[in-house]
Amino acid sequence: MEKVNMNNFKKPIDINKISQTIWSHRKTYYYALPIVAIATYLLVCCVPRYYMSSVVLAPESSDNMSLGAFSSSLSSLGLGSLGKLSNNDAISPDLYPDLLSSNDFVVQMFPIKVTNKNGEISTNYYDYLNTKQKEAWWNKIRGFIMELINPTPKTNFKGTEKVNIFSMSKKQQDIAAKIKKNISCEIDQKTYAITISVKDQDPVICATIADSTRQYLQNFIIKYRTNKAQNDYSYYSKLCEEAKKEYEKARRKYAQFSDANMDVTIRSVSSKIDDLENEMQLKYNIYSSMNTQKQAALAKIQEKTPAFTTLQSATVPIKPAGPKRMLISLAMTFVAFVVMSVYFLRKNIC
Repeated sequence: MEKVNMNNFKKPIDINKISQTIWSHRKTYYYALPIVAIATYLLVCCVPRYYMSSVVLAPESSDNMSLGAFSSSLSSLGLGSLGKLSNNDAISPDLYPDLLSSNDFVVQMFPIKVTNKNGEISTNYYDYLNTKQKEAWWNKIRGFIMELINPTPKTNFKGTEKVNIFSMSKKQQDIAAKIKKNISCEIDQKTYAITISVKDQDPVICATIADSTRQYLQNFIIKYRTNKAQNDYSYYSKLCEEAKKEYEKARRKYAQFSDANMDVTIRSVSSKIDDLENEMQLKYNIYSSMNTQKQAALAKIQEKTPAFTTLQSATVPIKPAGPKRMLISLAMTFVAFVVMSVYFLRKNIC
């Protein structure tokens, strides 16, 4: 018979011995755990509280959205692009988060007027993030040291100057990074509902930026969808105006010549009147055709304008979203308990 090696079996866990070891160091826990909890809570109290405000939009369905479950099935197979072949839009809802994290969007947020809950702050969003933000003391020290190492000129944004996206200053890039961090966008892949969330230290400013972001996204999508129709409308409006001037010019010429030769029965004069009348009619037909094209382009703009349904409007939050001071303190206390227990067990048992 094959001899069984008893060393291959692991020793069972002795719960009683573990409990006795932990209990023997109970006084250490009594002192250490409250200290960890209080110290953690005090440190978390140094971090400014922030609020969250969200907006939920339901965009007008496009062709690829109407595929429904079939499109979801293609996505699960890694063939999601096939489900979008019927969509003529180059900017699908999946790209909205990238759109809201682009510098083109961020600079649109700089001049937005914001006012805090107490009314003590009333300025643009750029200046608010630049000079009105609270920070933890360690971040202030780090910022002070970085300012000594690499000083940057203090610049104010009045809200009227145009920001050069191609060549932004370091301060503008820092503010842009803060805005990107504060604003997030998520797309539900099943319903294509758009959720825009904004984080800020003031509840009123938080809701203001959330609503402004919603408005910007809607305006951008409407402008994108109707861009060609708008160009067509401008083109036909110009042609219609020119055709109208030509028609009025031909009409005045016909009327003047007819009035001047009202009692003349010469054949050449009658022929000239007929030519002018035909020319006037031709100009009128062109003007009428251009006006029809103009009205059709205007109708196309309305047809291409997408409709957005606001499922959840921006509201001023009542309670802060974080940081969760008590929860973080309890978590750190539990971690300290686990670390201490492992240390005592390794020291006394192993």
